[in-house]
Amino acid sequence: MTEDDLRTLALALPGVEEGFSLKSVSFAAKGKILARLLGDGEAMLTGFDVDQIDHLIARAPETFHASQHFRDARCIAVRLDVIDADEMAAMLDRRWREIAPKAAVKARGELR
Repeated sequence: MTEDDLRTLALALPGVEEGFSLKSVSFAAKGKILARLLGDGEAMLTGFDVDQIDHLIARAPETFHASQHFRDARCIAVRLDVIDADEMAAMLDRRWREIAPKAAVKARGELR
């Protein structure tokens, strides 16, 4: 997966816009960041609790990592050249459903 692949996946979600956060490209819905490009082939994904972060790192340490700062901010770093596109799409979609307007989620037929 590349930065352009991540961009394509993120912008395919309704209401997601590309912007900048902390001097890097970010993708947000309703002003809440889903992902941010970190450079060096990595991205940051948001909206994970510590247990989820620990589980992902234990399951695939070659793909995921998180500093204490990221853990405190409920974020995880992802190595783009390692993560599968389907897994990335699912992670972005999960977070989008958490922060997108309910009407947008319902329009996609995914309101749970």
